[in-house]
Amino acid sequence: MTFAQLSLSLVFIAIPLALTLFLKLGLQRDIIIATVRSIIQLLIIGYILTFVFESGSVIFIILMIMLMIAAATQNVIKKGEGIPGITLMIVITLVVVELVTMGIMLGFGIIPFTPEEVIPISGMVIGNCMVLSLLFLNKFKDEVERSDETIELILSMGGKPKTAIDKSLKSAIQTSMIPTIEAQKTMGLVQLPGMMSGLIIGGADPIEAVMYQLLVLFLILTTASLSSVMVGYMSYPKLFNQKMQFIGLTYNSK
Repeated sequence: MTFAQLSLSLVFIAIPLALTLFLKLGLQRDIIIATVRSIIQLLIIGYILTFVFESGSVIFIILMIMLMIAAATQNVIKKGEGIPGITLMIVITLVVVELVTMGIMLGFGIIPFTPEEVIPISGMVIGNCMVLSLLFLNKFKDEVERSDETIELILSMGGKPKTAIDKSLKSAIQTSMIPTIEAQKTMGLVQLPGMMSGLIIGGADPIEAVMYQLLVLFLILTTASLSSVMVGYMSYPKLFNQKMQFIGLTYNSK
């Protein structure tokens, strides 16, 4: 694809812009900003990846993964406002999930240690971990705010923090994992996944594309479970003090 062909695809931006203006949705500014940012960010990362792939340096691979983790963390911590120490929790979660998934793939020889393999797959792992962490935190905070009286009642009757928060915690974990599980059920029937479609468009054998896509699906399922559980079980103790009293979400007053 040439830049001239890519510029023609901006018609797909014109359609939602026209709709938001006609219906007075007020989203035109966000659409324009999102479009400009995606163009700039993807072009920059494209040139960076070209350099990294050509160099084949382990240091550059690690730096790229660290950059992705830092960007994902910055995006997630906004949703985790009110939970003390959320930044460290997210960093630990992203690092552990990346190490576990990449360690398994490299250890079992599923993929070779090359930038062309490690960086794109790491990006998928970290990206999905970020999305699942966002889903979890959104639901968990909502559950805690709605169940604060129940939590305090269980504590007043001698229950431990884990018992008091258990229902809210598990509900948030389930809610964050369900979209991943449901999407996987219809994969290949309702939609052709992005990675598989991209490989086929790039000229890869369809069966090879399917195998890579299955690898990604399995990774995403692991990512969904690990990220939700890790963030959840690191977060809930922060809602209680040393005397096991419920203090809830702590927002900074301005």
